[in-house]
Amino acid sequence: MSYNKEDYVRIKAEFSQKYLLAREAAMARRSELHAKIPEVWEIDRLLSGTGMDIMAVITKGGANTEAKIASLRLRNEALQVRRRELLRANGYPEDYSDIRYECETCGDTGYVDTKMCDCMRRALVRAGYESSGLGALIRTQSFDNFSLDYYRSGDPRGYEAMQRTVSVLRQFAEHFTQDTYQNYLLIGGTGLGKTHLSTAVAKTVIDRGFDVLYVTAVGMLADFEVKRFGHGTEGKQDPSRYFEAELLMIDDLGTEVTNQFTLSCLYDVINHRINNRRCTFINTNLSPKELEARYSERITSRLLGEYRPMIFTGTDVRKQKIKKN
Repeated sequence: MSYNKEDYVRIKAEFSQKYLLAREAAMARRSELHAKIPEVWEIDRLLSGTGMDIMAVITKGGANTEAKIASLRLRNEALQVRRRELLRANGYPEDYSDIRYECETCGDTGYVDTKMCDCMRRALVRAGYESSGLGALIRTQSFDNFSLDYYRSGDPRGYEAMQRTVSVLRQFAEHFTQDTYQNYLLIGGTGLGKTHLSTAVAKTVIDRGFDVLYVTAVGMLADFEVKRFGHGTEGKQDPSRYFEAELLMIDDLGTEVTNQFTLSCLYDVINHRINNRRCTFINTNLSPKELEARYSERITSRLLGEYRPMIFTGTDVRKQKIKKN
């Protein structure tokens, strides 16, 4: 797994902060107890010195070493019992001064030994949702709620083709690894499920711990324009991430302004990702012929030669839902 680098740095810093805050809060509660119950301060002083006392006994040696260590342990147990009694008598819970981590499994470090804790993995997944560019869609569109019923009314072959499409994309997402390399070109009209299935793929891949970036063609090229020309307000993403993301999804190819600069940027992204075996999804309403007419041969040859086409047919699902309701 290789989560988005910026997300990982941020989440790791948040965990470090949580760890320190939990310990500082425990120290503050301990200081409160010491101020209000002096005997607790004396008990904590003795308990904190137990390690040194044991080391002194071991260093000195002698025939009674084990007996002396056992005596120190019995003293500690008695002190802990007395401490709990004092806290209860003064209206405090017995664990009042204990460190209260959000995750007791890893102590808010994010790791158990050298293995990432589930709590940190969940935090990175949530961060991945936010940095993917999909916003709320990723929480509402998945493979589980993608209904094939909307494709039954037309040509049976279209329904069967859609079944295969869902199966292929689900297989891709559920088995995505760092070594996966496959590009997809999702072609079809508005409202036929391209965005829903792309979101479902993105969610599954992020849940597996990989970096996904979803962007419209317009938004991606706006980011390049801001970096190149230094003006405009639409650019929000560092363009380098379009080359680096483990899975890049470009939506609505064909809605952007086409000129020499945008064609060059689009080619650079597509070609770089092919050369570096980085998976890319591209969604478009344009047919293969329309793609060839709109884009240069060096772009379309890669789109039609290096990408697996997935054709979406049927009746606009959004319109069907409106009629149904």
